Amino acid sequence: MRGEAEIVVGARTLVLRPSFTALVAAEEELGSLFALVERAGEGRLALSEMATLFWHCLPTGDRPDREAVGEAVMAMGLAAAAKPLRTLLGQVLQGRA
Repeated sequence: MRGEAEIVVGARTLVLRPSFTALVAAEEELGSLFALVERAGEGRLALSEMATLFWHCLPTGDRPDREAVGEAVMAMGLAAAAKPLRTLLGQVLQGRA
């Protein structure tokens, strides 16, 4: 589905879904999503911010803990993590068409 991305956490492939509820929760913790997009565009997005955004966009029913998501980001490397990040941030900026 448009706006969704995948990450591997442990041995599981999980779908990141930037729902309204997930993005509001992320914004409450990280601050303005628009500012987050600006920081990302300027190369100033912190690793913790990326992992937090990913964590909030995971389904809550069987969501791994934050540390596992952070470790998954480190395992994939920042270059590979940029792909799902771009997808999520693109959804924030463009919405669903």
